[in-house]
Formats: sequence, structure tokens, C-alpha cells
Amino acid sequence: MPTWVETACADYLKRIPRELKISVTGIALAQRKGGGSVDQLKQLEASQIMKKIPRGSFSISLDERGTQWSSKDWSRQLEFWMREHSRVNLIIGGPDGLADECLDACQQTVALGAMTMPHALVRVVVIEQIYRAWTLLNRHPYHRG
Repeated sequence: MPTWVETACADYLKRIPRELKISVTGIALAQRKGGGSVDQLKQLEASQIMKKIPRGSFSISLDERGTQWSSKDWSRQLEFWMREHSRVNLIIGGPDGLADECLDACQQTVALGAMTMPHALVRVVVIEQIYRAWTLLNRHPYHRG
């Protein structure tokens, strides 16, 4: 990831209380050179992603066809996740999106809006929204909406 992404993510992650136990796990992007089809590349990435998902955990995919949540919706979801699940995975796809295998394995699908964003920016936005959700739950003044 570019330095600006690491810096932004680290900034929000240090603000989030330790009891949320957030970690960021990445996979190597499948090489776009060599003539593999988009579907083959997505399948390769899907197999790597699926190996990282612990059994019995609750998974949410980020996909343009998902439900759009407001910041308050993120807060309600965070509260639900903390109450009902010991492990939650937010799955961000590569430049071609997630394979159907990943989408089907998830219990929810969320869209960050109608626009397309680079993977690196999505990572920052998701971590910021988790922090914002936590501040809403705890009546912290960060969220002013």
C-alpha cells in the first residue's frame, strides 16, 4: 500500500479502542500480466481470500451492488457485530471486484456509494467509518452530523 494509506489507516486504528481488536490483513494482488482472464484473476484472489477467513466468522463484502449505509447505519451494524459475533471480516476486492465465491460466502454486502474507488482508498474509508461508528456509539464528538 502507498505510504499515505498506511499513515491514514494507522491514524484511525490508533484511535479505535483495543477491545475492538481490529487488524488489517491483505493478500498479494494477482498479476495482471500474462493473459489471464478477469474471471481467472478474480478466482485466484478469491481462493487466497477464502483461506484467510476463519470458520464461523461473520463476513461482509464490499461491492458496488451492496446496500449503502449511512454513518449511523455503520454504527448500528458495529453495535450488532460487537454483540453477536466474536469475529467479523470486511472483505475488499481487487481492481476487478470480488468473485461470486466470496460474495456468496458473505452474510452481508455493502456498497460505499455509486462511485468506484481504488482499493487503497476503500481501506481508509472503511477504517474511518468503523472509527466514526464507534464514536457514535460512545457519544464522542468526532461525528457532528
